Amino acid sequence: MPTFDYVGRLRSGEKKKGSITADNRDEATRQLSNMGIEPDKLIQKNKSIFGMATGTARLNKRVKNVELLVFTRQLSTIVSSGLPLLQGLDILAEQTEDPNFCKIIQAIAADIESGESFSDTLRKFPRAFPDLYTSMVRAGEAGGDLDGVLMQLADYLEASEELRRRIKSAMTYPVVAFSMILLIAGGLIIFVVPQFAEIFGSFGAELPMPTQMLIALSSFLRQWYSILVIIASIVGTIVAVRLYGATPSGRYNLDSLKLRMPVFGKLLRKVSISRVTRTLSTLTRSGVAILQALEIVERTAGNEVYAKAVREAGECVRNGETLADPLARSGIFPAMVTRMIGVGEKTGALENMLMKISEFYDSEVKATVDGLTSLIEPLLIGVMGVVVGGIVMGLFMPIMELSTIVSQ
Repeated sequence: MPTFDYVGRLRSGEKKKGSITADNRDEATRQLSNMGIEPDKLIQKNKSIFGMATGTARLNKRVKNVELLVFTRQLSTIVSSGLPLLQGLDILAEQTEDPNFCKIIQAIAADIESGESFSDTLRKFPRAFPDLYTSMVRAGEAGGDLDGVLMQLADYLEASEELRRRIKSAMTYPVVAFSMILLIAGGLIIFVVPQFAEIFGSFGAELPMPTQMLIALSSFLRQWYSILVIIASIVGTIVAVRLYGATPSGRYNLDSLKLRMPVFGKLLRKVSISRVTRTLSTLTRSGVAILQALEIVERTAGNEVYAKAVREAGECVRNGETLADPLARSGIFPAMVTRMIGVGEKTGALENMLMKISEFYDSEVKATVDGLTSLIEPLLIGVMGVVVGGIVMGLFMPIMELSTIVSQ
């Protein structure tokens, strides 16, 4: 039967510590309650981390956004209902479907049980719990409002996940449709064009240039090495872009290019502004200092152009300037955004103003995604018409010329 060390208080307020033997934590708590002791700490002696042989480093893996969202929302509900944090973590460890995340929660509970703070244990798993998460939890612990901060975190993660779903839905349709266009065009070139090439060979006349190019492309794609050339070209391009994007200047240039893309560039700008303002609002509202909040926003901006603007704004704020002025000088934030931030700074309601900006741009993203869906469909139909029509025209040009000669 395990032994628990406890630190608690009697009903008179006197501090009490000692050891107690019980079958489990709940039984130990019940025994202490019968003794008139309200436990502040209850630590099981000689307890391994819930039987785990795996170290913290091996557990430090990414957690799905949906898993983290559900965990945060449920933990907020549990803590606000008055249940102890450790009991809540035990409940959530049993409920989670991700085995690794279950072990992470158990490891966090074990560290808290040994006397560490919640935020300190979260920092041991930076891939599962980002800086924003741990900083807000630390601020919540310091201010005695952990349940409120967890609720804010859950709202933030939910809004971020909704934004991510909208972007994914906007990108999925054109990618799938364009892939279908390539497959149809490839099928025509590889299987249909050779049949016409045999017919054209019997004409004994010079073929039009578009037809010659079409037959040459078909001959190339029908060779076994063509697949290797295409795959090598695609892989080489991806590797080159990734290597270039791994450098600071390359990352900045590629992100800047994304913002200048036709159609999608405007959407990405709105997404970045929404993410920056929502993150900064959530952090400042939870009690995180503005300079620390700006550092976290810089790392979570998702676009190096906006990250650079936030980084420079942080330096200006550190030197005594307001936040609105350097953001306005960056030239990437609309005047409405910087002016609303300026008003928020003057009135002392910066976090509320930032949240209003974020909500406005969230609605703009939704409207833009809906508009893109209705715009992309006819565009892709037009592209398919041009590609397939071009192939058909290339095939029938010699036949039409032959018909003209015969008719004359």
